[in-house]
Amino acid sequence: MADHLMTTYARLPVTFTHGEGVWLWDTEGRKYLDALGGIAVCALGHAHPAVSSAICDQAGKLMHTSNLYGIGIQAELADALCRVSGLERVFFSNSGAEANEAAIKLARLYGHQKNITVPHIIVTEGSFHGRTLSTLSATGNRKIQAGFEPLVQGFLRAPYDDLEAVARIADSHPDAVAVLVEPVTGEGGIRVPSADYLNGLREICDKHDMLLMLDEIQSGMCRTGKWFAHQHNGIKPDVMTLAKSLGNGMPIGACLAGGKAAEIFKPGNHGSTFGGNPLACRAALAVVETMEQADLAQRAGQLGDSMLATLKSALQDVKGVIEIRGKGLMIGIELDRPCAELVQQALAKGLLLNVTANNVIRLLPALITSDAEAEQITATVIELTRQFLTQ
Repeated sequence: MADHLMTTYARLPVTFTHGEGVWLWDTEGRKYLDALGGIAVCALGHAHPAVSSAICDQAGKLMHTSNLYGIGIQAELADALCRVSGLERVFFSNSGAEANEAAIKLARLYGHQKNITVPHIIVTEGSFHGRTLSTLSATGNRKIQAGFEPLVQGFLRAPYDDLEAVARIADSHPDAVAVLVEPVTGEGGIRVPSADYLNGLREICDKHDMLLMLDEIQSGMCRTGKWFAHQHNGIKPDVMTLAKSLGNGMPIGACLAGGKAAEIFKPGNHGSTFGGNPLACRAALAVVETMEQADLAQRAGQLGDSMLATLKSALQDVKGVIEIRGKGLMIGIELDRPCAELVQQALAKGLLLNVTANNVIRLLPALITSDAEAEQITATVIELTRQFLTQ
């Protein structure tokens, strides 16, 4: 069936036909509990009625006109995102990588406007920002960069959660114009930084007149217990990128800017053929409205705390478990050995999860997950982890 597809994915031996809420069914009629949500995409679960209805209605009216013209629903979505974020301007793209591309271009333009000939962006080890050439270059993962050299220049790298390293780089590089960082790492293994990390980055950026740019593509849209993970710290970035849960499966990304970053882009500086089209924006607006009405940020925080407590109680003293960490419904269980085989073992038990950073079990369940479904997820993960570590 897949003979003509490029072999860019090592796909699991399952194909899904339909879903409802946190459940999926495959071509053989088997049912699976989805604790991955398309890698933090389906925050409202599968076939959510509000999103499905919005897409069907909009598809029957208008799907695309291009950004040569006004797009009313795009303006509505921008208003909603600025309301919940406190930022001022939005550029819409089709993906998270494109949103980060926009942020990188914005930072470079900011530097050139300050008469910096070769502007640099401080990024972190273990980060993931996308697979385009510039976002791949910004990413702190040598494994996925290998073979794609020459990489894009202009990035300075610091260890994650190391304020002193960022401060040293900023002090010694007057050409540094921005810091780009994930408030909680996703592909890097669900690493939650020190409580004052983002506040410290804000202070360093203010001191050096740099932009603080936060990649909230995985951590944003209510997943960590706030609309955006940085809101736990009471700070505001200059630039923030979103995607994944923003469309609940409809491809859409966004680069938001505020303060001194809000008016950097001018007509002709950036663009996208499909970015912010009526169909994608209608779906995303339905997502934002549903999350607001149901107060899903609070729900994600409460459910995440409960799941984390259950996992820690059962696994933290098990030999081979290094750390159990998370924020809201971003949960990682780090083991002392590679554990990719757990994905297949979970699949056999009707549970979808994945392994990232080679040895971290990653859980990204939908924000609509019930208490009973959450208990089923944790019980299965506990059983699988114990069996794996004792085999």
